[in-house]
Amino acid sequence: MDRVGIFEAKARLSELVDKAERGIETTITRNGKVVARLAPPAKAHRMRPNAAVIDRITAFSKTLNVRGRVDIRKLIEDGRE
Repeated sequence: MDRVGIFEAKARLSELVDKAERGIETTITRNGKVVARLAPPAKAHRMRPNAAVIDRITAFSKTLNVRGRVDIRKLIEDGRE
């Protein structure tokens, strides 16, 4: 973990963000006191940001009772009339 002063952090922000993308956390200080942390996002959010929505769609699709083949194009055309 790196530790930098606030003025240095302002000057090197792009570099510090690049480090955060690689998983390196940086502590930012003002007058020697820790005031902030620049950290990478939680891995769970990066890997599956839409997991809850996908789970809900999957659960909903299991409640449908569709027999045979559905012609999506025909349904779209019927909806345009």
